Amino acid sequence: MVQTEFEFTLPKGYLDANGNLHRIGVMRLARAIDEIVPMRDPRVKHNPAYSTVIILARVITQLGALEEVTPTIIEDLFACDLNYLYQFYRQINQLDSPEETISSQTADSEISAMEPSESSAEFPPEVISIGPA
Repeated sequence: MVQTEFEFTLPKGYLDANGNLHRIGVMRLARAIDEIVPMRDPRVKHNPAYSTVIILARVITQLGALEEVTPTIIEDLFACDLNYLYQFYRQINQLDSPEETISSQTADSEISAMEPSESSAEFPPEVISIGPA
């Protein structure tokens, strides 16, 4: 039988309006529709990175004692918790292909082989996006 739900614990946790901290949650495997529906949302058309917020709100089935997880709740997470959920989503849905892992390892080797002046250059920050670029 295939496991479709996975428990997680947020590094910091979601702090609700009443001061309650919610750290333990459940995320289900994503379906294709979970990545398609956000593309129709005007917030995503204006800012493609917002798809992450909508997708996570769709696949997180439980977070602490909250009755539901909405995009507003995802928006209010601490940055480290959003990053954790993004990585967790990619892990449980097996979105990192072997080619990407090999490519990443090659890039890491190339970066470490750079001259000190080259390796100190700043790189632009990555946009967190679950869906295709």
